Amino acid sequence: MTDLAPAATRIPSLARGALREAAARIDAATPKDRDRAVDALRALAILGVVLGHWLVTALVAAGSSLHAASPLGDMPWLSPVSWAFQTLAVFFLVGGHVATRGYASSRARGESYGHWLRARLSRLFRPVPAVLTLWTVVAALLLLTGADFVTVHTLVKLALSPMWFLLVFAALTAATPLLTRLHPLWPLVVVLHIDLLRFGLGAPSWLGWVNLAAGWLVPYTLGAAWSRGELDRRRSGWILLTGGTAATAALVAWAGYPASMVGVPGASVSNLNPPTLAAVTFGLAQCGLALLLRERLRRAMRRPVAWAAVALVNLSAMTIFLWHQTALMATTATGHLAGRLPGLHTRPDGLDWVAARLAWLPVFALVLAACWATFRSCERGGGRRRSRVVRTHRTQRRATTAGARHV
Repeated sequence: MTDLAPAATRIPSLARGALREAAARIDAATPKDRDRAVDALRALAILGVVLGHWLVTALVAAGSSLHAASPLGDMPWLSPVSWAFQTLAVFFLVGGHVATRGYASSRARGESYGHWLRARLSRLFRPVPAVLTLWTVVAALLLLTGADFVTVHTLVKLALSPMWFLLVFAALTAATPLLTRLHPLWPLVVVLHIDLLRFGLGAPSWLGWVNLAAGWLVPYTLGAAWSRGELDRRRSGWILLTGGTAATAALVAWAGYPASMVGVPGASVSNLNPPTLAAVTFGLAQCGLALLLRERLRRAMRRPVAWAAVALVNLSAMTIFLWHQTALMATTATGHLAGRLPGLHTRPDGLDWVAARLAWLPVFALVLAACWATFRSCERGGGRRRSRVVRTHRTQRRATTAGARHV
């Protein structure tokens, strides 16, 4: 047995060496002028949303049925968790930046708007048919085998909830040529007036859905301003961070807005569904922080292993985003066969549930990894394609958008 010990110790070393070698190849294949901070911000935004959903989405078992709940309902003091993991504003910031520069690059190459838009939307929607097909089959099988309708509705609704984001993002992407010069102040004013009408003057609640477009237009048009070089100075980031933080604190403390930046089942007002003024000002603070972190992220991404991890997330961003709730639902539904498991089917009303949910996170990650391995080819369009990790988006050196190329 002693002869096996040196060989056993060499296995982890060989694995680490292979990982470093693969990371070095990815690093070497990446153009030197690629702004890796853009990719890092996108990866952080996606992973933030995934972890946020896994931490605040609970399915409580009541007999043979499951219903949605949230630890923020019973433990509102956990609201700061939503501040850390509700990162959609950063994704829209990066999306506006990349789309604006990509459209300018497409025009410089003489491509039509239709060609550019088809390319952009195909990347977004390639993973969608697989998700819809799977859940259509699952829902039909559950209902045919006598599953409770409320349970099936809850599972399908939560699993497909990321679709709303995709539709809004696609609409803003399609409108990019009209938005490249739109000042972020204009959609912000729209959100302000819609909230004044809803909460101050008693206007119908459906009016708030105007904010679904206007609210996410704010970070998207900030991304366009970033691409024009208007946010290069650190002062811009500090203004957004401090101003957004102060405005959000004031709205929560004195205007009655919820402290949670995600929806809480049973709450009378949600900051996210549709977006409120507080969600938008909070997004401004997040965008400011993202802009301030750019240089640090660029330095961090010089490490091949860190860059390889970020590149992998970016190559499968939509697959990860669209399947992460399925990973949660699959784990919860399968675990229900064994009974009420702590942190998975129990009421989220105490720190014991929080501790148990944290222990489940690696399981969710493994199931998501299985979904990724199974369906990643859908996002890449099938077959062997050249990785878009070698496409460039140039760093901001007072350059115009004409020569920029983006994912």
